[in-house]
Amino acid sequence: MVQRGTIDLWVGVFAVIGLGALLFLALKVANLTSIGSGVQSYVVYADFDNIGGLKVRAPVKAAGVLVGRVESIALDTKTMRARATLALNSEYRFSKDVSAQILTAGLLGEQYIGLLDGGDEVQLAAGDKIDITSSALVLEDLVGKFMLSFAEKPTNSTE
Repeated sequence: MVQRGTIDLWVGVFAVIGLGALLFLALKVANLTSIGSGVQSYVVYADFDNIGGLKVRAPVKAAGVLVGRVESIALDTKTMRARATLALNSEYRFSKDVSAQILTAGLLGEQYIGLLDGGDEVQLAAGDKIDITSSALVLEDLVGKFMLSFAEKPTNSTE
């Protein structure tokens, strides 16, 4: 017969493993894990008129492939534009005329930055700024413009 102490020990071991797995999954979902991310990166900047719901640690993708993360977001007080600092993996190099666009994953999904490489032979280097950017489409702005254009249309009245 197995002793009570041995059973308690194994229950404790499995409980600790379970809690560790839950912690790992929670960090993975929140994009906070550093396990397996020992990849070298370089920093570039992109200015946007409106970042919408873009968040720090949001993915940066090119052709659907994760190539980096948003490191920080701040307001440039000189231009009054949002400046996103992007940490791109060193294994991915983009041309100097790359364009950045804020996109949404799905209808109500998270926002991310999509990069579209240009044709320039000069490579984007650490500390460079991406000049060609497209801001986020804000659903409230689109609805407001639609309602305004609908209200301005003259009605045809038959007399």
